[in-house]
Amino acid sequence: MKRKASISHDDAMVRRLRNDSDFAAEYLRAALDEEDEPRVLLIALRRLAQSRGIARVAKAAGVERESLYRALSERGNPRLSTLFAVTKAIGLRLTVEASS
Repeated sequence: MKRKASISHDDAMVRRLRNDSDFAAEYLRAALDEEDEPRVLLIALRRLAQSRGIARVAKAAGVERESLYRALSERGNPRLSTLFAVTKAIGLRLTVEASS
């Protein structure tokens, strides 16, 4: 019996983020819930941007590709306008709701 070739977790995640917008939205929502660790949001946005293609997202967001890499890096500190532009470019939006 021939075995299916396996793919890495990262590759599977990128594929799912690219092809399933509901999953991508939930992924970003979960990252936003990590209030004690804001870097989780940058990691999630970086993965989402990578799943769509960094150059394509940067162009759609009106940001230089290198600037986007820097903004979403581990030491990145993106402006709020950059966060909104990137989420819009990947087909999502950041929202606010009352905490319970």
